[in-house]
Formats: sequence, C-alpha cells, structure tokens
Amino acid sequence: MTPALPQPTRAELAILRVLWKLGPCTVRQVHESLRDTQDKDTGYTTVLKLLQNMTEKGLVQRDESERTHVYEAALSEKRTQRDLLRDLMDRAFGGSATTLVAQALSMKRASAEELAEIRKLLDEHEKRGK
Repeated sequence: MTPALPQPTRAELAILRVLWKLGPCTVRQVHESLRDTQDKDTGYTTVLKLLQNMTEKGLVQRDESERTHVYEAALSEKRTQRDLLRDLMDRAFGGSATTLVAQALSMKRASAEELAEIRKLLDEHEKRGK
C-alpha cells in the first residue's frame, strides 16, 4: 500500500481539477484556466508557487525535459476524491457511511435522476457483497 499523500488545500484542489480536466499543463495553461473559471483573480506567480509546493508534497509531477515545465496530477481524480472522502468520513462522521450519506442528502434536494443513480449504485454494491 502506498503511503498517503498530504490532503490538498482548496487552492490546490482547484489546480488539480484543471489538470484532471485538461491533462498535463504548463503553469500558464493552469493560470489561464483558473482565471477563466474562477471569480477571483489568481496571479501567475501564485499558481507557480502552488505548483512548486504541490510537487514537493507529491500531489503533482513535473516534467522538466523541456524549457517550459509541464505539470500533471500524481493521482487520479477518483483516487483523490476517495482519499478525501475517507478522511472526512473518519474525522467528521466517526467512520459511518450512513451518517455521511444522510447528511449529504439533507444538504441539497436530490433530483429524481440523482436518486435513481444512487439506488442503482446501492443495488450494485449490495450484489457485490453477496
């Protein structure tokens, strides 16, 4: 089992979302994507510093073979989400998936389509358990 990486901050998660969506990117590409998708104006040097810190933490990998460095997420979006959720479930919900799901469903009304998808996932999970 690989050792757990540090939890990404909110700003680091925004950068990871760009990398998961676009694939490997330069600092400029990440900066432009953040500028286009977020309300606040994040400076280029801030994005550069965050990517450098994320490289040190192991959250991203940097390809230095070209003059312009290219960054990519070290872990998949699904793996990162699973790790974050596991940590949240343990810390905030005492490890209870039931409490976590109940709280999530109480926060925002789920559409009929979302509820159907949740039922489908529960059915599939139950079948795998048998």
